Amino acid sequence: MANNPKLITAIEAFLEHVEIGKNQSLKTVRNYHHYLTRFEEFAGGDLPVSDITLDVVTKYRLFLNRYKDRFGRSLTRKTQGYHLIALRAFLKHLARQDIESLAAEKVDLPKAEDRHVEFLTADEVKKLIDAAPLSKNTEARDRAIVEALYATGLRVSELVSLNRDQVDLERREFTVIGKGRKARVVFLTPRAAEAIQHSLTLRDDNFRPLFVNTRHTPSIARFDGEQRRLSAVSIQSLVRRAALKAGIQKKVTPHVLRHSFATTLLQHGADLRSVQEMLGHASITTTQIYTHLTNQRLREVHEKFHQD
Repeated sequence: MANNPKLITAIEAFLEHVEIGKNQSLKTVRNYHHYLTRFEEFAGGDLPVSDITLDVVTKYRLFLNRYKDRFGRSLTRKTQGYHLIALRAFLKHLARQDIESLAAEKVDLPKAEDRHVEFLTADEVKKLIDAAPLSKNTEARDRAIVEALYATGLRVSELVSLNRDQVDLERREFTVIGKGRKARVVFLTPRAAEAIQHSLTLRDDNFRPLFVNTRHTPSIARFDGEQRRLSAVSIQSLVRRAALKAGIQKKVTPHVLRHSFATTLLQHGADLRSVQEMLGHASITTTQIYTHLTNQRLREVHEKFHQD
């Protein structure tokens, strides 16, 4: 690459580096592409990267803050932050290539909005699991999915990718590849392992996916089952319908079950570092959204043992 390439060329090289050099997932590459394409559209693809100045970034931040899509919707502060995080990563890459441009640390990120963590109580989780059998054809699978989400704290994408031979139901553990392609060990409760085992015994196929769609045609049934793998959208819909059936007023998603998993651990005395590892968070900062829970537990310990 030239020592002062045009923006469009430099972004293309950066995206190739992210995919091949850093071995990031295609989803990560797509996200970087989306955010940096918006910067390219704002600044112009022919802009030499040496002309990316603090003034350009300031005007870009104003552009993001005032941006509205064709439906009149604005970008949230969080989404604006994602755009700037992508820009910083791009600028860091230029610096590593000894290409002159704006220093990444000069791009300030917007202050994060306070994040409210929605989670289910133990009673609500029980109601959800009891309501999960949504039809005769899928009742064992549906219950196993809800049990697994709550027992493991898996992201829905991680649950979708699970294969039969990956999950050791006797040892009640398995390994998943999470965000950033980082591997971590995941543990199942006895109840969740039993629910998964039961759902598998009712299957009449040898397909690889752990959870499959029960609707199929003879032509699809010829394949190895990859076309039958249950999608993230299907699991989100399943959880939402079970919550409605259970009469839970909160908006319940697989991610709410992930929050519920973390909440349960912390309320029973787990430390934040352990929860970080089990959730697969790269940084403890991400796990600190649950700090209010640990603070409450510390208050209860303080009041119990420090009476004077």
